[in-house]
Amino acid sequence: MIEIKTRGELQAMRAAGLIVARTLAAVRDLARPGVSTAELDELAEQTIRDAGAVPSFQGYHGFPASICASVNEQIVHGIPAKEQVLGEGDLISVDCGAILDGWHGDSAVTIAVGEVSEKDRKLSEATERAMWAGVAAVRAGARLTDISHAVQTAAEKAGREHGVGYGMILEYGGHGIGSQMHMEPFLPNVGKPGKGPRLKLGMALAVEPMLTGGGGETEELDDGWTVVTADGSRAAHWEHTVAITADGPWVLTAPEES
Repeated sequence: MIEIKTRGELQAMRAAGLIVARTLAAVRDLARPGVSTAELDELAEQTIRDAGAVPSFQGYHGFPASICASVNEQIVHGIPAKEQVLGEGDLISVDCGAILDGWHGDSAVTIAVGEVSEKDRKLSEATERAMWAGVAAVRAGARLTDISHAVQTAAEKAGREHGVGYGMILEYGGHGIGSQMHMEPFLPNVGKPGKGPRLKLGMALAVEPMLTGGGGETEELDDGWTVVTADGSRAAHWEHTVAITADGPWVLTAPEES
């Protein structure tokens, strides 16, 4: 069963999503050379708690921090640490979640630290484009893998434009979200269209592609969390929480309009 939310429940998720958006904006502003990923985590936790929410990630299956901070070849689930200090040209993916009144928001951005290479800038751009293509496919009446296909197609198109064969991460992907952070269904980032459950009004999904500048093979570090590229290539990760409404996709973790 995929959880169906009422309009009021989706509005509650939007409130949580706005906290996530503000937290990621604050982290982005702080992420510069000389700053540790532990400092980013401290800022994120404080921002979430000051808003009256709780970090989704902290203590989740034993995860020790409020954000996942994945630097360079780290794809996802990187653990913030005082010893991990950002340097000029690093690429850091920050995944953040917040719980407000029992409802979850979940989003991720990839941040360029100082001046990054053109290759890394394009990698992040391709991943973000793939995410937005997936978001656009989150519509009532569609099938789950219509989103997967949209993500894959956009990533492959960006790769052709950039002259790069971006690696697609198959083991990790999007997911249902609402009263829990990770719910059914699992949302692959690769797939043929027209398969899986039919999408309905009131569903909410986290769309989160991850691309690498090399191959798609992954390894998990001894910490039991951090996932890295097997070939040492750099990775990017973008994510938004999206609700299905009669007016189309509603990006619950988008920043407030200025």
